[in-house]
Amino acid sequence: MTRKIKIGDSKVLESREAMDGTMIRRRRVTSDGKVRFTTYERIEMPTIMVRKRSGNREEFDRDKLITSVKRSVGKFFNSSLEVEEVVDKVMDRIYDLGLEEIPSKKIGELTLDVLAEVNEVAYVRFASVFQEFTSLAEFEQIIKKQKEKKEKRK
Repeated sequence: MTRKIKIGDSKVLESREAMDGTMIRRRRVTSDGKVRFTTYERIEMPTIMVRKRSGNREEFDRDKLITSVKRSVGKFFNSSLEVEEVVDKVMDRIYDLGLEEIPSKKIGELTLDVLAEVNEVAYVRFASVFQEFTSLAEFEQIIKKQKEKKEKRK
């Protein structure tokens, strides 16, 4: 049985920030003290429009990015949580740009950057899909490029 509770008729017993700082968990109790419940508050980020290759524009959709990463490289991660962490990092970089509109190509590039840091095999796999590889030479080239970047970091 679902009971309707007016949040305004309650008081906060305890508040905790999520580890990544993007959500607050509040433990509440009704004003009569009979019902305890939890609410979650997320930071609402500004809307970003994505400019597609076709020229069309659409609102950024986090779920589409998750689906894209899972489809391309999901099997190279141990859990969906790892994919979520990659997407969170990509989103942070998108919002750090401070743009109201971003080309879909830039989102792909930012995703590649994050994957290069997290999982090299997933990086190569995503690059092959994102850049539409058609030959073995393209795979060799991206692997060589990644090795050079890795050497520079040492």
